[in-house]
Amino acid sequence: MESSRSAVVAEGLRKNYGENRVLNELNLTVPQGTVCGLLGPNGAGKTTTVGILSTLLSADGGRAEVAGFDVARESAQVRYRIGLVGQHTAIDEVLSGRQNLVMFGRLYHLSPAVARRRADELLERFRLTDTGAKPVKSYSGGMRRRLDLAASMVLAPPVLFLDEPTTGLDPRSRNEVWDSVRALVEGGTTVLLTTQYLEEADQLADSISVIDSGRVIAEGTPEQLKGRIGGDRLDVVVRHAADLSSAAGAMARIGAEEPVLDEATRQISMRVKDRTNALTEVVRALDGAGVEAEDIALRRPTLDEVFLHLTGEDRGADTGAGADSAKQSGQSEQSEQSKKTKKSQSKESKKSEAAHA
Repeated sequence: MESSRSAVVAEGLRKNYGENRVLNELNLTVPQGTVCGLLGPNGAGKTTTVGILSTLLSADGGRAEVAGFDVARESAQVRYRIGLVGQHTAIDEVLSGRQNLVMFGRLYHLSPAVARRRADELLERFRLTDTGAKPVKSYSGGMRRRLDLAASMVLAPPVLFLDEPTTGLDPRSRNEVWDSVRALVEGGTTVLLTTQYLEEADQLADSISVIDSGRVIAEGTPEQLKGRIGGDRLDVVVRHAADLSSAAGAMARIGAEEPVLDEATRQISMRVKDRTNALTEVVRALDGAGVEAEDIALRRPTLDEVFLHLTGEDRGADTGAGADSAKQSGQSEQSEQSKKTKKSQSKESKKSEAAHA
């Protein structure tokens, strides 16, 4: 296994819930100090993968290492070196932000003075100093997620698992969480991020692994994945619907494929080979055909298009509902998991320290 250069390595992971196989020979590698985005439709196995890598679940086959330690045989060492932020916050809303962080520090067996000092450091790092004395119930969604991130970083773990950390947040709060994640990575933290927001993966991930039916079906940088479905696309909106056919004929002579027409929006789209000359050529072609354009745009493929291309456009939100249902039998709510993980980390770290002593 490539543990010397990789923070997370999984080989042939398998997980069944009853007769339903959720992970099917999943392979994954995350280099140190990078962000890996784990994408996939509902029920594809993203949360189950995080559960196994964070030692909350046991795999039925295969093996995995996190921070150089086997997740099954050396789970105590793994828990001492990871942070986990689940889909729901795992903080006490009655306590203040600072009190929450001090509490987690004490659970990790930090002395009272060190726990308070670490809490102040994290409040400053995650831009929560001004609200640190206020009860968490008064926090916005973005502030709660940043506090949850801070709680997962009390021991400054080298590996952080983020399971859909911005679900339900508004765009401003989402950007706040993104800024916090970027700051952590700049400090050397390795992040495994599961998300259904394709823009989030595009913004944060150094590499992306797309999983479907429990296995990785594609991986690469965002730009590499976008390149898999063709080059740049040219979109033209004609002023008059009657000109659609004439415009499509003119554009077909300069494109890399047959243009696609949308009569409802009066738009014509096609892939082009040379983005440098595409705009000039299409303007000349339309002018020669006597077609008046209302808008012309050249764009790169999006991760949304990549996702639909790889996993199928007809997959609805209920895809994998059986897996989700079975998954619930093996996993409690994410908020409880996160709390248990943080408490378990503290207990295991104490045992580890005693063993070393």
